[in-house]
Amino acid sequence: MRYFAAAAEAAGREEEVFAAGEAASLSTVGAVRSRLIAEYGEPMARVLANGSFLVDGIVSRDDATAVDGLVDVLPPFAGG
Repeated sequence: MRYFAAAAEAAGREEEVFAAGEAASLSTVGAVRSRLIAEYGEPMARVLANGSFLVDGIVSRDDATAVDGLVDVLPPFAGG
């Protein structure tokens, strides 16, 4: 999992690798979201409230999206 900008700040790191057993339990965006909030608390919850996940190169905010491989955690971006 890779963290960018505010997500990296909330996690205190830019990248994280989960052990095989733990990774297996992170099979959906919703499971990943829950795990990150449980681990990193309110700072990550604020990022994820309006942020998104990049799963297999596709942006997702849907908790039901399947996760298998690299996930990027993206903060909200300013538009323009």
